[in-house]
Parts: sequence; C-alpha cells; structure tokens
Amino acid sequence: MTGDASRIGRRIVVYGPSGSGKSTVARQIGAALSLPVVELDALFHRPNWQPTPEDEFRAKILEALGRHDGGWVCDGNYGIARDLILPLAETVVWLRLPFRVVYWRLLKRTITRFWTKELLWETNRESFRQTFLSRDSILLWGISHWRAHFRNARQALKEIPHRATVVELYSMREVDQLLASLATHSEGR
Repeated sequence: MTGDASRIGRRIVVYGPSGSGKSTVARQIGAALSLPVVELDALFHRPNWQPTPEDEFRAKILEALGRHDGGWVCDGNYGIARDLILPLAETVVWLRLPFRVVYWRLLKRTITRFWTKELLWETNRESFRQTFLSRDSILLWGISHWRAHFRNARQALKEIPHRATVVELYSMREVDQLLASLATHSEGR
C-alpha cells in the first residue's frame, strides 16, 4: 500500500501513540491531497486543559467531518470517537514507530513547547509543573499508555465495522515513502 498513493482515498484517519507525529503526518497528507485536516485535540481541549464533555465532543466531530464532504484527514486517538470516524474512513494510517523514536519526539516537543510558551488549543500551554510534577504529565502518559494505545487501536480495528484499508508504518523511512508517493501522485493529476 505504501507505494500506491492512488488507493489511499479521500477520508483518512491517522492513528499513533502520543508523540508519534500524528498531527504532522495528517497535515502533510492533507497538503499533498488538498484535503482539510480535522485535529481532534483542537475539538477536545477547552481552556485550562478542561475536556469537552463526551456528547458535545462527538457532536463537534460529526459537524467537523460533515463540513468536508469532499474528504478529510483526521488525526487523533480518542477511543470515544473511533466508532464515529472509523466507519467513515477509507484509509487508516497507523504510525507504529519504535518507542525510543516516539518518546524522544514527545520529550523534545514537550520541552520546546514549555520553553517557548507555545499556545495550544484555546489558551493552553505546557508548564513545568504539569510536565514534570503532575500525574497528568504527557511524558508520564507517553509511557503509561504506550501498550494500551496498540491494544485499543487493534481492538477497534477488529471490532468496529469499517472498510478502511489499514496502512501500518513502522519507520520514518516508511512514513517518508508514503508522503513522497502522495506528493508524486498529486503532481501527476
């Protein structure tokens, strides 16, 4: 599948553990295929890291996807949303990079965001306290939810009815090959 960009479709969901590059890859796929990107984190996080209630979050997702009937790229791993998105998807791009690669990215990204005070979704920012001294630390999450991500994604792909082609990418070389094939395919149109 990696080499055949013509079969990726126009409704693509990107899965992967925290720090794997879901948002970046989703934006790159969206740019290559001229598709809008729906970022689930942006729909979920309210100011001060408050979550959007589940029913409201699900409604926001359906509204966002519904606005783009010509296709979309959606990134995020929210278990409460998989049953909405997966049946609509034509392709799942599943980033299954090694832990050492993903965790290094997560650490680097988190520290950079903390240092630069980058604004994230509404009024949220990474803080020293939240990053290093909290049970809600994304760094702790990256370790404690690593196996659960794969188990839950695999279970969803097995149990939720869908027709999506699942493209599993195990290295940055495979990610780069997919993105290059999409760019080549879109130039040829």
